[in-house]
Amino acid sequence: MLRRALLGLALTLVSVPAMAASLVNLSHPAPESAITQLLLTDGRVIVQGFSEANWFALTPDNTGSYVNGTWKQMASPPSGYVPLYVASSVLADGRVVIAGGEYLNGSFAFTNKSAIYDPVKNKWADITPDSHLLPFIGDSPATVLADGRFLVGEKFKDKLFVFDPKTMAWSGVPSKNKNDFNAEEGWTLLPDGSVLTYNVKTHPQSERYLPDQGKWVSAGSTVVDLRGPQNCCGRCIPYGPKDKCYDPPGEVGAAMLRPDGTVFATGAIPDGENTAHTSIYDPKKNKWTRGPDFPNGDQAMDTFSSLLPNGNVLVEGSNGGSFYEFDGKKLLPMGLSAQGVYVPILVLPTGEVLVGGEKVYRSTGTYQAAWAPVITTSPPTVTRGSSYPISGKQFNGLSQANAFGDEDNQPTNYPLVRITNNSTGHVFYARTHDHSTMAVATGNKTVSTNFDVPANMETGASKLEVVANGIPSQPASVTVN
Repeated sequence: MLRRALLGLALTLVSVPAMAASLVNLSHPAPESAITQLLLTDGRVIVQGFSEANWFALTPDNTGSYVNGTWKQMASPPSGYVPLYVASSVLADGRVVIAGGEYLNGSFAFTNKSAIYDPVKNKWADITPDSHLLPFIGDSPATVLADGRFLVGEKFKDKLFVFDPKTMAWSGVPSKNKNDFNAEEGWTLLPDGSVLTYNVKTHPQSERYLPDQGKWVSAGSTVVDLRGPQNCCGRCIPYGPKDKCYDPPGEVGAAMLRPDGTVFATGAIPDGENTAHTSIYDPKKNKWTRGPDFPNGDQAMDTFSSLLPNGNVLVEGSNGGSFYEFDGKKLLPMGLSAQGVYVPILVLPTGEVLVGGEKVYRSTGTYQAAWAPVITTSPPTVTRGSSYPISGKQFNGLSQANAFGDEDNQPTNYPLVRITNNSTGHVFYARTHDHSTMAVATGNKTVSTNFDVPANMETGASKLEVVANGIPSQPASVTVN
């Protein structure tokens, strides 16, 4: 609730890194830094700048480098919709959806205004739901379900709604047995298609939403309390035409599905304590175990995490933006910092992490071969400007790979197609769309997508890779005509 005054701080290094990870400046930083960052399916990154009204896209250079990439201003959302702290995602058809906003046009609003962005046409369209159906979204939790529908929780109630990109319509869906309202919760998509949350108001309880049954089931206690103090602002926040009272229930951190199938959940410093905790959820056992505590009085209150290609979870502390890596056992201080709070981080196709539109974080180590996408069927010859199907396994990666405590969702669990010319070494991303699923950790199941060969790409013998969450497949040979 207090984040507006804390944005825009400089990104610098902190001395004496604990490990060999590094932060590298972009040659051309984002014109207005970044509030939120989303990876488009054509390899570009679209960000909302600090003006809140302006959006920019980062395009990697012809070697595939984001560090040496360039920025271009893109279209802005529909007139009258200048939101801050939204529910957001990239959809299976490649479009971007943003819904709600804690602020609207500079003021508290908890608005239900929503828009969808077409990156091919560089146009936004209004998709605001009927106010009688869904009056308030604000900074609500959201995720794209395995079937491609965009699921949003109404902030002040336990109700759930979906936006179907195929019909362009909103509808309510059952939400039976929810423990509390959706405010300040974060959601994590699990391999079985369910959605995990750990409650804020009814802490330390957790739940899973079963979309096919329209109900929530208990996931047990998180063992340690992950919620920060209630009512961050020290006052009742009025909202709506009748000035209803919203009493903020507190804040938590992000939860990340890891390659071993467990979820690493982070938290804020609870009431009456001086240490922030973490907890680890095992979906197979439906059980939580205590994780490592944050050192030095730091915490993860309403901040970002990303899954690195090496399997570690990169966590941004909320007491100044210090970076930590969770390696499955320990929470390791990296000696690096965004030197700000709520600075967005996003895993790139290169395996680097974009930090606030200004730097990239480079970790050590690499992925295991079993985590990579596998191409089983791809065209041996393609023509510029044409579209082709491609299929294989694990095209969506093992995790959504990017998370936040509640809003500003920026998952990357979808396939990108990268084509590199054998002669020049130049890199081109072919826009993917209409993925067969938005599930995670699909295992041996065959999945597919379609890719559009760029009209301007170089011809000749090339290699084609499918990339998910910064991890590439083994290349397939392709000739571009």
